[in-house]
Amino acid sequence: MHNDNITAVHSKFSKKLLKLKRQILSQVWLVRILVILPILVVTIFLVSLFVKSASGQGLSYFGKIASNFMFSGSIFTPTDGIKFSEGRVNILIMGIGGKDHEGGGLTDTMIVVSVPLDKSALVTVSIPRDIWIPEIRAKVNSAYYWGNQKKEGGGLPLAKSTIESVLGIPIHYGLVIDFSAFEKIIDDLGGVDVGVENGFTDTRYPVAGRENDLCGGDKDYNCRYETITFEKGINHMDGVTALKFVRSRYSDSIEGTDIAREARQQKIIEAIKIKALSPKVFLNIKLDLKVWNDLNKYIEKDISDESGAFVARKVLQSKGSLQKYLIPENLLFNPPISASFDRQYVFVPIAGNGNWEEINKWVEQVLR
Repeated sequence: MHNDNITAVHSKFSKKLLKLKRQILSQVWLVRILVILPILVVTIFLVSLFVKSASGQGLSYFGKIASNFMFSGSIFTPTDGIKFSEGRVNILIMGIGGKDHEGGGLTDTMIVVSVPLDKSALVTVSIPRDIWIPEIRAKVNSAYYWGNQKKEGGGLPLAKSTIESVLGIPIHYGLVIDFSAFEKIIDDLGGVDVGVENGFTDTRYPVAGRENDLCGGDKDYNCRYETITFEKGINHMDGVTALKFVRSRYSDSIEGTDIAREARQQKIIEAIKIKALSPKVFLNIKLDLKVWNDLNKYIEKDISDESGAFVARKVLQSKGSLQKYLIPENLLFNPPISASFDRQYVFVPIAGNGNWEEINKWVEQVLR
């Protein structure tokens, strides 16, 4: 009898959970959410909305998250405790290569997502990894690394404060994801379809684990690299292939630039979003829980699930309006290789090293 009661309660909860998921999904398609939002904002918070209870958090916790999600657009808007300014919540999302890759602590992907509290457009700004930061005497993609070296857990605060200076806006929250998670999640989803605009070949893609291989005396160290090729058109990619697509940087075509690399990263993000929000995936509770558990293994964040649910709702309310930006090349300058920049290839502001005024003005314009 006791077991029967438990089964009945579980069945009732499962039906309510499925009903809530369908309600969310109907809103997704109703507003035609064509949002290329870094996977963390969409997946972590939408999935956690209905999966947290299944992983032992309990109904009260689930209810609090659900309340923030469902009522964030009404008179019950739970803005208390949500950080925002000028009507926007700004989130820095970063990707690291992980322990199996050379420079695994560097944030080679840095994207700021500005989420409006009203129904205006979502804005994303990609940050070139080679921007030089005088205060740390290093590239911007190493701020997270050096912050962690100075103090455990100090990486996220330093990266956020650094980007605040560069863009001239407050960064309210930050998320860091190991690229290994992208690989795992894409495989969880059964792969993604990606539209490749420019086919390219990279003959110098690094092979993980061979960074110090002497290659039997080969002076060109060819054993450290493999050749990867992507054809123009729709490519179905598994996790490994997608990761190579976003990380390639040595193509001899226009795809060999950091700007092109950032654009490819956004393509993968869009493909993941489309697959993750498809009915086959979104209504699969077992798969949702698997994605959630895999994400948790590779994520660092300073935003609560309750606040995240609020932000996720605001993403949906943007009605699919998205404005994607890269910092304009005419605002950055590539100085000659010199000791001033530790003989590295870097970008500095056109207004002068450490002078972010013009970039700050540009950001102010795009967020209006």
